[in-house]
Amino acid sequence: MKKIVLAVTGLFFSMASLMAQSDSTVKKKDRKRDVLLQTSMGDIRIRLSDSTPLHRDNFLKLVKMHYYDGLLFHRVIKDFMVQGGDPESRTAQPGQQLGNGGPAYTIPAEFRPTLFHKKGVIAAARMGDQVNPQKASSGSQFYLAQGKKFTDEELDMMEKNRLGGRKIPENQREVYKTLGGIPHLDQGYTVFGEIVSGLEVVDKIAAVSTNRGTNRPREDVKIITAKLIKRKKIK
Repeated sequence: MKKIVLAVTGLFFSMASLMAQSDSTVKKKDRKRDVLLQTSMGDIRIRLSDSTPLHRDNFLKLVKMHYYDGLLFHRVIKDFMVQGGDPESRTAQPGQQLGNGGPAYTIPAEFRPTLFHKKGVIAAARMGDQVNPQKASSGSQFYLAQGKKFTDEELDMMEKNRLGGRKIPENQREVYKTLGGIPHLDQGYTVFGEIVSGLEVVDKIAAVSTNRGTNRPREDVKIITAKLIKRKKIK
């Protein structure tokens, strides 16, 4: 993933001012709600994982602060992922390179064997291993996985060449073969939830034309608002 600078320089909304706009305290009832991203290309409903409480509560807090309202999906790579959460994207000029914004804190990695990069998960972006050996997550930037479908032969090669011999569990291999995803990111970036409706919106966003080099969409794809909504049963 692209390196993310976590300094606060250039932020248009300080954490203090955002706190003043609304009550950002995460309450017990908030953890039983879903997050709705209303985007310029459709709605995406996300269910956060209780297995990653630090990431869950941070995301809920930012949603309650309206932190994500008006931000762009600033990095889009077809058959890989769509990335957002950079506060500098709110007032970015056309063609401006993005991806360096965020609050002045990181979140400790919360890798879980049962949470993997199948298509439709939400995961935290982060700085590279060279400057971030603990693999701590960005305080605000996230991505929605699209990925692609793999064959057994491709997964075998990935285990050998990219995973250092680590074996992909059989149940996860089946998902990567039938639904798709990004297996080489497993246990390297924290997955902290998944899309429960609106997966087709990710496909639409991933298909937009982007600028070479920055992978920023040529026409802005915006998160109009992010809010907590009542949870519905998954069919």
